[in-house]
Amino acid sequence: MAELTWDGKYRDGKRVAPVRIALPFQTIETVNESAQDRRRTLDLFASGRPSEWRNRLIWGDKKYVLPSLLPEFAGKVNLIYIDPPFDTGADFSFVRAVPGSEQRLEKVPSIIEQKAYRDTWGLTAEERARGTSSLDKYMRWFHESAALLVELLSDSGTLFVHVDHRLVFHVKVLLDELLGPERFLNIVTWRRQIPRGMKAHAKYMPHSSDFLLMYSKGESATWNEAKKETLISLAEAERKYMKDDRGFFRTSDPGTYSDESLIRLHKEGRIYVSKGGEFLVGKDGKVSVTKGTIGVKYYRQQRGNMVVEESVVDNVWDDIPGMGVVSSEWVGYPTQKPEALLERIITASTNDRDVVLDCFGGSGTTGVVAEKLKRRWIVCDLSRFAIHTARKRLLGIPGVKPFVVQNLGKYERQAWMKAEFEKPEDRAATEAAYRRFILDLFKADAVTGNAWIHGVKGGRAVHIGAVDAPVTLSDVKAVCKEVWQYGGAGKKGPDKAAADILGWDFAFELNEVGKQLAAEAQVDLRFRYIPKDVMDKQAVDQGDIQPKDFFELRALDVKATKAKRTVKVTLTDFMLPAEDLPEEVRVAVKHWSQWIDYWAVDWNFRDDTFHNEWQTYRTRERSELELDVSHEYADPGEYVIVVKVIDILGNDTTRQLAIEVR
Repeated sequence: MAELTWDGKYRDGKRVAPVRIALPFQTIETVNESAQDRRRTLDLFASGRPSEWRNRLIWGDKKYVLPSLLPEFAGKVNLIYIDPPFDTGADFSFVRAVPGSEQRLEKVPSIIEQKAYRDTWGLTAEERARGTSSLDKYMRWFHESAALLVELLSDSGTLFVHVDHRLVFHVKVLLDELLGPERFLNIVTWRRQIPRGMKAHAKYMPHSSDFLLMYSKGESATWNEAKKETLISLAEAERKYMKDDRGFFRTSDPGTYSDESLIRLHKEGRIYVSKGGEFLVGKDGKVSVTKGTIGVKYYRQQRGNMVVEESVVDNVWDDIPGMGVVSSEWVGYPTQKPEALLERIITASTNDRDVVLDCFGGSGTTGVVAEKLKRRWIVCDLSRFAIHTARKRLLGIPGVKPFVVQNLGKYERQAWMKAEFEKPEDRAATEAAYRRFILDLFKADAVTGNAWIHGVKGGRAVHIGAVDAPVTLSDVKAVCKEVWQYGGAGKKGPDKAAADILGWDFAFELNEVGKQLAAEAQVDLRFRYIPKDVMDKQAVDQGDIQPKDFFELRALDVKATKAKRTVKVTLTDFMLPAEDLPEEVRVAVKHWSQWIDYWAVDWNFRDDTFHNEWQTYRTRERSELELDVSHEYADPGEYVIVVKVIDILGNDTTRQLAIEVR
């Protein structure tokens, strides 16, 4: 069998295997789960029994997500659909409207998203020097994913890979090698657009189709015959079909029908005899005709002034329009696919409660359709905003089942730190190397001899939070104390009572409580997120990460009022740091609520996972946002309420409130 080779396929004569670091998932949000379901889940967990299935929306790099799924799902996924990037000149930016304004805000891919695209196509100087092509890079990247996906697929499962004309043949050869050419089922041509304007005059004919490569894992894959409907006019039906009092029909040879079956069909009015012949039944029950031949009638359904033609779907799909036609579904993603496309794939290849996986989730179409069809689903994406968009689309489905939002969180960071900085013989040296690395990216100078102040920038002290723990109030107290104790010692020391605390995660309420404590200590304090992008070595080496990428935490004000056992939560203010936004966008916003795209409430937070029990969000049809909500508690007691806000840039902010209900 022919073999497709690429730069990096072999090392020292051996095949290079994909990364297989299996990390535990962290559930960061449970969506749409009732109080009763929550109690049952906690009881099952406490008793050591497996909890009920929850569909999963996973934010993370598939490089780590796929191997982390293997311990639980190897050989258990019934359908995998992937739509990997295949446009070498793609721009994955998209434009968002600022609510209540005519201004538009361009959402540029994060560095980590650009990193994924660069891993797919981009070349380093070293790779160019040794003659590596973009296609080499793509095939290496695609093979790493496909090899793991094959392991996840069940023996009766089906793999659909969505590609274009430039890569379809390369990808097929690779999949033939992974699964065997005998597992190739078909190639579907999907006509996604009808060329118009100058595109219709493209040299060597315009490209109007994508391709779906279908493979099975075992000898027999699940398959439900796919059918499609076409509507034709009454005039066209008159030309194509015969007609009687019941409507339009076509006929088919009776084939192996028994005389008994033909007699039954005759009584139902479904027998046609050609050439004006007559249908006869002898005393012995045998069927005959005076002349002509027997045909079985198959009637066409009529809908108003149209006639429905139903036919079996072949491998040319020209009846599902692309997103340029299905505008009602459009959410602004350039790679978004119509729901009808996924509906055909999922319906044909799975049954109720089968597991569907998409590790290039994008706007969430696969999860949305799987949910509507009562399938179980796992959708992954590298983009935080893609996860947010998918969550909103899922919540728009009536009766959507509870699902969880997960990531690999601190475990992914621990794996990165171990690979990049670990000195097993010297833990202190490892931590010092990590802090110097972050300080360099933040363009701060390192200082030594302190427990809490690790650097200085512009006269402000800089503290670097731990990889595997959130920044807490005790950290803030220690930093403020050391700012005053420092006394300007050393040439590079802070010369003002001010500090920037950089962290991966922050404890609830820290932005408000921590700043209040710092203000009392007369320290000007800012909290900034360490961007996940710092874990991308190539982005670091190319200088892509800048101090502006260390976003400052948003400020959220929330008020709670009580009337007996009813508590009303009201958003009263929300601020984004000005440096995060273009000037034209800042000017367009007249009210702080325009920054908010979505907010949700956990009415009984138990220091575990945020349980999304109520939410409101903007849609194309409803741009206004509710700013308050009430909840009645069944029992008196002390409760903790957590409010989560997601802004128009896709970043989330939380606020915690403690209340007592009597």
